Amino acid sequence: MLVREAKRPPHEWVERRALIRRRWTLPFQALEWALAWTAYYLSRWAFLEVLEYLGILSVVVAVVFYFSEAGDRMKQKHYQAWQVINTAQGKGGSGGRIEAMQELNQDGQPLVGVDASDAFLQGIQLPRANLLRCNLAASDLRDSNFSASDLQYANLRSANFRHGDLRKAQLQHASLQDADLVDANLAGVDLNGANLENADLSDTDLMGVRWRQIQSIKGANLWGVRNAPEGLLAWAREHGAVEKKEEDY
Repeated sequence: MLVREAKRPPHEWVERRALIRRRWTLPFQALEWALAWTAYYLSRWAFLEVLEYLGILSVVVAVVFYFSEAGDRMKQKHYQAWQVINTAQGKGGSGGRIEAMQELNQDGQPLVGVDASDAFLQGIQLPRANLLRCNLAASDLRDSNFSASDLQYANLRSANFRHGDLRKAQLQHASLQDADLVDANLAGVDLNGANLENADLSDTDLMGVRWRQIQSIKGANLWGVRNAPEGLLAWAREHGAVEKKEEDY
């Protein structure tokens, strides 16, 4: 609330001059006295008081409009992010897709069916993302984070997930043929229905993975896998998996 106090009129010039001890300050004291009277008269002018209130009101109105348009600004932000992703589709490099996809995911927007195949997305952070039926085939996803993300029915053929974090991701019915999963963390991943033909799982952490309904693991490399559930390795060998050091191929 705006509080205004009534100003007292300044002293008369005679009284003010009598208090001056140094004559060289006289011009400055006169100017100060004149300004003091000007301020006094202006403080009694209702028009200026109205302008002051209008200034405060304009700030309030601006704040109200800012918050009322927040939804439109968010939609525009998401539209621009999707433009970046779609414009770069089918092209190599990042093309701004890392930032665009991360922003959409942070805002809780689904990335269902997104096509970022053949893209350079190293280090992308998409935890708990909805990437159902996405296409990340042949993309560079080294050091990425897809923990707890929905990658069901995703096309991940020849994708590079080296050192990536895929803990508790949903990979049911995902296409992982020829994917590079060396030293990736697949703990708790659901692989039921997934195709892992010729995938490289060297040094991969497979603790608690759901594997009994894997579609195919023929030709997959299981050299040095860690924390494999009981029965997985024996079943994989029976179905064509191999164990070869990287320098052997």
